[in-house]
Amino acid sequence: LHMGKTMKEDLTVIAKYIKQLYPPEFNVFSVYAELYHNYFASQAKKSAESHLEDKDIYLLLSWVHNFYPKEMRKDHALAMELDKVKLGSLLPSSLSKELENKYLDSEEVIVKTSLSRCLDKEIQRWKEDKEPEKLNGYFQSELLGIFVIQSIYSGQKRAEDISKAMGEELSRRLLKELPAFLRSYRDAFEDFKEKSKKHRYYKPILIANINNCWNFREYTEKYMAEKDDSKADILSTLANIENSGFDVLLQQLFAQLKPMYKKFTENKWDSSCEIMNEIIKTTSKHISDFQTLKDPFYHAIVEKIHARLVKEYIVRLLKRKVSLKTPAQQQTLAQHISKNAADLEAFCTSNGSQATWLNSALPKLAEIIRLQDLGAIKIEVATLATSYPDIRKRHLEAFLHIKANLSRSELKSILGYLADSTASTQPRAPLFSNINVS
Repeated sequence: LHMGKTMKEDLTVIAKYIKQLYPPEFNVFSVYAELYHNYFASQAKKSAESHLEDKDIYLLLSWVHNFYPKEMRKDHALAMELDKVKLGSLLPSSLSKELENKYLDSEEVIVKTSLSRCLDKEIQRWKEDKEPEKLNGYFQSELLGIFVIQSIYSGQKRAEDISKAMGEELSRRLLKELPAFLRSYRDAFEDFKEKSKKHRYYKPILIANINNCWNFREYTEKYMAEKDDSKADILSTLANIENSGFDVLLQQLFAQLKPMYKKFTENKWDSSCEIMNEIIKTTSKHISDFQTLKDPFYHAIVEKIHARLVKEYIVRLLKRKVSLKTPAQQQTLAQHISKNAADLEAFCTSNGSQATWLNSALPKLAEIIRLQDLGAIKIEVATLATSYPDIRKRHLEAFLHIKANLSRSELKSILGYLADSTASTQPRAPLFSNINVS
């Protein structure tokens, strides 16, 4: 600092007052500048070749890449004169590169150690069975969800303050560390999930860990290129954590709903409105527990619920438990299904489901039951297959068991039409492919 200040002040005096006292051919400013630079560079080299602590390496590299070329040599009083003098860098490139690698290696180890300690502390918190912190009403671990990203970002920023190239190199290295850290996090989360089910704050801790994924997602999307192999690895690991957490949070609800859905066929759909109300009431109680999920995850879990409610309803329709011979009976069942579908859609939408693609499945099935004209049935089957291209013959055949007044040839004709309709289209999201027909 003393040398830098002295050199800057002295060269300013030479540029302003001394230079004009000599003939131009003496190049007085250049002579002084080179002498000062050579002495400064020799001292920098001497420092670089001695044993330096990390903070000293950082300071020396800051002088080489930042303070010396930018603060001193670009000073408004000196820049014009110094541009005429080819002074070079404070350090030889080989020595500068050696220091840079030492610094980058050290920073990489520091951040890696910091992440490992952070995860250890987080695991210890889970074992203590304390309610997670809330941030803006959402359960979250400040330590894991925020500190990890800050550690990586701070490391990148420090390196970037030396030079853009060093910032980019450290960023590349640290982003390679992130997938490994997240895999360790996922494994620890899976271990907790399996071994700690009796903990008092089991569900809030699961929710906090799902919410933690959001910061990692945002950071990855913002700072990693699409072609980077690590990006897909990170997003896949985050999806594993999220979906694993969702599965556990939904286990109890889905277990409670299963016997309720069985009542539809046990009662020949006669009490379907009461059964649907019971399903909605039970689901509503569980959804209220998910309000502490961040919005993207709340919407995701509600959509999973929405898909499950529709799927389970279709499963009951495909059980071959009801066979109706008259159009009047079929009309009544179609009305029940339409009413149940409307109630289900209203409930899911009001609770934030954005899975609108599910809404037409049950009404279309109701319409197939209601229709009696073979041509009209085929058209409705075709529109159903367009909306849900994963429907297969086995699904439709099981469903058409309800329409007992179809002849064998009519049934074959409808099934053949479906095969043509679904030859090449892939579903954007599975519905029927998740349903096994016995």
